[in-house]
Amino acid sequence: MRRRHHFHIDHAGHSVSATVRMGHGGAVEVLVDGKETGYAKLSGDRPVAVTVELPTDPPSQAVVHASPGPGEPHCALEVAGAEPKPMSPRSY
Repeated sequence: MRRRHHFHIDHAGHSVSATVRMGHGGAVEVLVDGKETGYAKLSGDRPVAVTVELPTDPPSQAVVHASPGPGEPHCALEVAGAEPKPMSPRSY
């Protein structure tokens, strides 16, 4: 059975959202300002890191760390020079 978990955070005036698809063919999709900018396949409960580019001036890189399990998945956004910030779960 497939299940989706959604996460969100606002950073530097930009919206960063992640969807963690569980089950067979699981994956993490990352959207920045509504555009898909990152994707990674899941392998069991192993955490994955998805590198994305934020459209700042100049553009900057960020990493979404997704941990699918065990238990409920969670995501965090890491930008250069700062500790990873947890992304809030969304119910949609």
